[in-house]
Amino acid sequence: MPFSLSEEQKQNLGWLIVGILLLALLAALGPMLSPFVAAGIIGYALNPGVDWIASRRLGPVRIPRFVAVTVMVLLLILAALALVLIVVPLVLRQIPLLQAQVPPLLDKLNAFVSPRLHQLGIDVRLDLAGIKALLTQQISTSGDELWSSLLASAKVGGTALLAWLANLLFVPMVLFYLLQDWHQFIKRVQIMIPRRWATRANTMASEVDSLLGQYLRGQLLVMLVLAVYYSVALSVAGFDSALPVGVLTGVLVFIPYVGFGLGLVLAILAAILQFDGAIGLLWVALIYGVGQVLESFILTPKLVGERIGLHPLVVIFALLAFGQLFGFVGVLLALPASAIVSVIAMHVRREYLASHFYNR
Repeated sequence: MPFSLSEEQKQNLGWLIVGILLLALLAALGPMLSPFVAAGIIGYALNPGVDWIASRRLGPVRIPRFVAVTVMVLLLILAALALVLIVVPLVLRQIPLLQAQVPPLLDKLNAFVSPRLHQLGIDVRLDLAGIKALLTQQISTSGDELWSSLLASAKVGGTALLAWLANLLFVPMVLFYLLQDWHQFIKRVQIMIPRRWATRANTMASEVDSLLGQYLRGQLLVMLVLAVYYSVALSVAGFDSALPVGVLTGVLVFIPYVGFGLGLVLAILAAILQFDGAIGLLWVALIYGVGQVLESFILTPKLVGERIGLHPLVVIFALLAFGQLFGFVGVLLALPASAIVSVIAMHVRREYLASHFYNR
């Protein structure tokens, strides 16, 4: 008997093929989609603020939505510029100080390490002259030469740099239009969902909305508290760069592990450049140790909640995977995107365990 498909099966197969081709196209366009993905996540976070401003009145007239969108986008751009203005001067100021401290620091290291290795029967002579020359050469460049060497080491050509800058400029533009028609976009997506899946899709969307809302609001509070804590603690310890290092560490907590690690490295460099001996490093160890305990055991459970908690291996995998797909923007979006995937995976697992395929 010849194999034949019903009209409904033919339609299902056709739409399945269209869906697979669409997913393949999205995978091929992954790097190009990064500004749209970033704008979508940022838009989700900013839309409640836009709705709130748009609901206000100036006398008898309600504030137009495009004005509310403009205000929120400008505030985002100003916050990003403020962060850049904190980081760049800090790095440029530390470079000449680090250059001056390299030779005496290596002398102290050699005086500390060599006698102890000799007591263990290990006779190793550090080539201090070569190490000093190498480190001094690496950090003695001017600002322009430093950025040029960084770009060259990262194998970023002129075309790739222009593409990166274009993506950076596209994000506010895409974000503006997305926020302007946010509710229309949501309605159009809901209409496109097959009616037999609409109820389940809306349930999953509600769970994702609750999860991400809890995460974003809680994470902002965690960042604010930690920025204040690190700034005040480093100031009490006598660090000259307490405010920029503290604010940067608090803000970068949004990137799991990477943000804390970068802030710790900057604090260690500041301690080496400012303090004699190990007192500065001890202060850094104490402040950042307490900060990590404060974040992990008090702030995150209380403000973000346990519901979004992901296993550390899942977080590391998400950072690497989203970074590979979308670059640095992917690293920033890895955790909230993983929360969405976790909701979908939970529903898929529930359906699998209840399926005839599993229970047969």
